[in-house]
Amino acid sequence: MSAPAFLLPPDPPPPAAAVGAEYLTFTLGDEHYAIDILAVREIRAFDAVTRIAGAPEFILGVMNLRGVIVPVVDLRRRFGVGNPQLTPLTVLIVLQFGRRLVGAVVDGVADVVSLAAGEISPAPEFAAVVGACHIRGLAPAGGQMLIVLDIEGLMLAPEMSLVDDTAAQE
Repeated sequence: MSAPAFLLPPDPPPPAAAVGAEYLTFTLGDEHYAIDILAVREIRAFDAVTRIAGAPEFILGVMNLRGVIVPVVDLRRRFGVGNPQLTPLTVLIVLQFGRRLVGAVVDGVADVVSLAAGEISPAPEFAAVVGACHIRGLAPAGGQMLIVLDIEGLMLAPEMSLVDDTAAQE
């Protein structure tokens, strides 16, 4: 039995290259960033942290998140952008890598966008830029340029000293 003539056939699925991933966009100062939404466990208002003596300036300390001790990184300080002041508008993005959680402090969360692989242009090579090796690329979205981060690579980088490779793979 065939479909009635007044119904259109279903759209074919898009080619695999056109299917993109979803990214959470956020701001650090006037700059717009994007991270893979699959790394995001939750978004919450910033709460008090316990400072750890001897930690780098960008590691604000740790917090207790429902019984789990979570290191908290201020991405504004890590990248040297934005205003590292903690205000009622400061946002904490809780990221999950394997069984480990890490909190990332940002100025604000904007939106979730879909980007096809072809929409992300390679980032220019800047050897002197802090964290440049963790930039996947640049993508236009909503009249602005997004800096697409490899958030897992950044948080697992040895200079961050937040998680070890075995904990991240568990």
